[in-house]
Amino acid sequence: MTELSEQQCEACSWDAPHVSDDEIETLKRDIPEWSLVERDGIKQLERVYKFRNFKQALAFTNRVGEIAEEAGHHPALLTEWGKVTVTWWSHEMKGLHKNDFILAARTDKAAASE
Repeated sequence: MTELSEQQCEACSWDAPHVSDDEIETLKRDIPEWSLVERDGIKQLERVYKFRNFKQALAFTNRVGEIAEEAGHHPALLTEWGKVTVTWWSHEMKGLHKNDFILAARTDKAAASE
């Protein structure tokens, strides 16, 4: 099977099916550092990345922005001194889609190359 970060994102609309709890469990194995959180009844993937300073955190934020633009799918980003919190979910469908896991894996790959 293709590595999760190398898989293609699918077009996603408000009526796309959410990933099931079983699918979440399976996909989460490829991104073990990510937390599954729920806000206002909406499941989301979240991870905090640590950096030595604000400049590195900002550079990483911009790299995640590039990943998001390439995919046409955008996370919530919180950039602070020495850390960046990235939260992926599918806004239109108010939940998680496989795309969110793919982009979380791409975010991890970008962090590994920083």
